[in-house]
Amino acid sequence: MQRRIDPLVADAYRECQAFTRKRATNFYIAFSALPQHKRLAIYAAYAYAGTVDDAVDDAGSQEERARALHQAHGLLHAAYHGGDADPAWLAHGLADAIERFDIPREHFEELVAGMEQDLTFTRYETWSELEQYCYRAASVIGLICICIFGYDRSQTQLAISSAVAMGKALQITNIMRDVKEDAERGRIYIALEDLDRHGVSESDILGGVYNEPFRNLMADYAQRAYGFYHEGDQLIPLLNGPRSRACCNGLQGVYRMILDAIVAREYDVFSQRVSPSRAGRVVRLLELWLMGALPNFARIG
Repeated sequence: MQRRIDPLVADAYRECQAFTRKRATNFYIAFSALPQHKRLAIYAAYAYAGTVDDAVDDAGSQEERARALHQAHGLLHAAYHGGDADPAWLAHGLADAIERFDIPREHFEELVAGMEQDLTFTRYETWSELEQYCYRAASVIGLICICIFGYDRSQTQLAISSAVAMGKALQITNIMRDVKEDAERGRIYIALEDLDRHGVSESDILGGVYNEPFRNLMADYAQRAYGFYHEGDQLIPLLNGPRSRACCNGLQGVYRMILDAIVAREYDVFSQRVSPSRAGRVVRLLELWLMGALPNFARIG
């Protein structure tokens, strides 16, 4: 029997759901595969991650963004230890999710640390530095998700390493899709050593130069992303219940669809934003749900 939800917490979860629906259509649709108690917790976790991300991405001075991130960090403290927070609804929803699913605070702290990097870092010298950022920005969200999904505890290390890999795959896909938008903010999320290796300059990225060296660079990152997706596939059979497996497969599959579209366009991410049609995403998501729900999941296509 599921635990009754306090009316205040129920209101908080409704706010978290509305935040997710407004901010991330792909995630919101994928989350709908989950049973209610997991779905509500995922909404709260996503709402917090989105709030932290917005703190550093929204317009404003460096000081204003740092203040917003500090406020979001204070909200995390309130979720774990009580006290006032703004917005209060997010603290209430997150606190309930944390208690229900025993989510370690260290995952959220790493997420905040990753967003703190966005306040001061606009370049990453090495792939190793960028990979650490991908871990903080996305892999830890995968670790939060598997706490909520539930997984085979006899395979804990495999579940953790696969969730970490899946997060990196999604983040690299984001980086590739958003090269133009990030450049407009003065940011380059491709490691400078990789730019140099492929003969691409910072000014080429900032200026939107689309040529063979850029295509080779992006093909290199696509290969890395596909490798992480393949490693991440090992997570899905370990998750508890067909609905958790379906949700996870839907999440990674929609992003893999974006990567496939980038490759199909020969890595032209400058002329327009790569975004598969809504109808195509929904049809593919239904296929992914069915595939993921199978007890003997095997990646197809």
